[in-house]
Amino acid sequence: MNSTIDRSSPTPRVAVVRAGWHAELVGRAVHGLHESVADELELVETTVPGAFEVPLMIRSLLETGRFDAAIAIGLVTDGGIYRHEFVADAVISGLMRVQLDTGHPVFSCVLTPHHFHEHAVHDDFFAAHLISKGREVGDAALATLRLRERLAA
Repeated sequence: MNSTIDRSSPTPRVAVVRAGWHAELVGRAVHGLHESVADELELVETTVPGAFEVPLMIRSLLETGRFDAAIAIGLVTDGGIYRHEFVADAVISGLMRVQLDTGHPVFSCVLTPHHFHEHAVHDDFFAAHLISKGREVGDAALATLRLRERLAA
């Protein structure tokens, strides 16, 4: 657990990298994240064009030594061709690689809904679903950071 974080501040600092595609829906996950942990984690947000760019930005931010962890938030949708499967796999594999290479936890709230279509029914469902997924990723980040702190003590 090599960290260059200044431990005089008790609040863990977490980089939140969100994809710009489907910004309104992705914003719902960010909202849920803030609801769950804003009082316990310092969340620093950055937006990149799409989910594909998230792993590199997270690695760049973690390598600054200013963050304890990172959270990826995005939506990779099925646009009628199977390209989304390759993008989703690349993003998730990239996030795991960053986590293992940097030694810092990286959490994924990059969702890949099956047969997503932009219409009111899906928008309403995923808006609510993404809020709960944002809360879940926040809870996971907080629990993991607390565990790492106990292990380091």
